[in-house]
Amino acid sequence: MRLSVSEGMVYKTKQEFVYWTLRRAILRCELAPGQRLTTQEIADQLEVSLIPVREALQLLQSEGLVEGSPHVGASVAPISDSSVAEVFTLLEGLELVASRVAALRMTPEDTDVLAALVAEMDVAAERGEYELWGELNTRLHVSIAGYTGMPTLREMTERVFDLWYRVQRCFSSEVVRQRVGQRQQEHHAILGALRDRDEAALEALIKFHNRNALEAYTKYMSSGSTGSGDESTIGGAGAMQKMG
Repeated sequence: MRLSVSEGMVYKTKQEFVYWTLRRAILRCELAPGQRLTTQEIADQLEVSLIPVREALQLLQSEGLVEGSPHVGASVAPISDSSVAEVFTLLEGLELVASRVAALRMTPEDTDVLAALVAEMDVAAERGEYELWGELNTRLHVSIAGYTGMPTLREMTERVFDLWYRVQRCFSSEVVRQRVGQRQQEHHAILGALRDRDEAALEALIKFHNRNALEAYTKYMSSGSTGSGDESTIGGAGAMQKMG
């Protein structure tokens, strides 16, 4: 697999360039879970020395996107039941705080902006544009976090949604296709509770929203539909392969 480089992006250092190139490829599942990451090959493809590659891999390892082994080297972190559960548990906690604070601070104009975004998602869902729907979904939830006026909360929410996006891409959007109608109903309900500043309803809706999604992904993984040969993990030592 070849690494694609985003055109028009400006990076301050070579380490930053390598980091964002690899991170984007991992999140988009262009580098598959369990895939080996050969330092020399990455350096050759990106036309950099080994040092920025090693530094970038260390950063990605600290984020849990890359794993290192003394015998195997670096590889893309697998996706397991526990890692999916972690994503949705973190999302639930972050969104409970974000929705509660945003409901108190948002103006009617702010909720109109969110309503327009949910309407775009309705259209994407109806047209079967699931990748677009996923991108809009991230924008919706990150926007709600942004209305809290808490930059750290927004940044943390964005980071966790990056992990959710990876899960979605690596599952070929199958779970999204199955549940997109239900998810949109939930989004409309959350929007209504934000308009009404109904904290109790928001708490119930956010928990329902995330726990239903977690259940759907867990069932999908345990069904063996991933084709990984391992009911609890996508990737891992048995699925490792070199880039190329």
